[in-house]
Amino acid sequence: MRREKRIRILCGELLPCGTFADVGCDHGYCTRYMLENGLCTQAVFSDISAASLAKAERLLQEHVRAGRARAVCCAGLSGIPADTEEVLIAGMGGDEIADILEAGFLPPVLVLQPMRNARRVRGFLLAHGYAIARDYTFRDGKFYDVLRAERGTAGAARAGGRAYGARELAFGYDNLHAPSSDFAAWLAEEIQKCGRRIAAAGKEVSALGERMALLREVQDETLRRL
Repeated sequence: MRREKRIRILCGELLPCGTFADVGCDHGYCTRYMLENGLCTQAVFSDISAASLAKAERLLQEHVRAGRARAVCCAGLSGIPADTEEVLIAGMGGDEIADILEAGFLPPVLVLQPMRNARRVRGFLLAHGYAIARDYTFRDGKFYDVLRAERGTAGAARAGGRAYGARELAFGYDNLHAPSSDFAAWLAEEIQKCGRRIAAAGKEVSALGERMALLREVQDETLRRL
């Protein structure tokens, strides 16, 4: 199932920690993964929707009864303990994710899956002292970006001194330096979309032409690396 692949990839980016929070948890599958694999001692799962949170509470009821997990109905990080070590935020827009972090607190480890505008998320993380250790696109029916970012010397060591320029901000570090077939497929789709916009405009639009040229250049580099 498509959902299973996305959840599996997200879970694969989670690190062992003492305290874990899944913000906007939906069904709570990632929290269950952390608890059942002994990757955290305490977990908080939250959602702004009480109905969505109820689904996760049903899935995690044994862990809740055992005192290892608790549910919080809240917006963003407002109900999450500020000493939480690792936070997952998946399935929201990049602007929303950046706004949540700006209004809340900055945990040592973040795993983020923005649905759009990953560029803003990358810029926010770098501006706030994070090293981005993982940053790539995968396909599960549609395309998703996932990032893992860490603060402090351990995070910087895991990131390995990865430098972000304009292209890395736009496309993601791993996509450019260790591209996958999923990223190549994303580029091909974006080129098609850009071509349709150019055709619909019926005239030369400099911004669209520049984007098409950039996409084709990155595509050529990607195909040489694959």
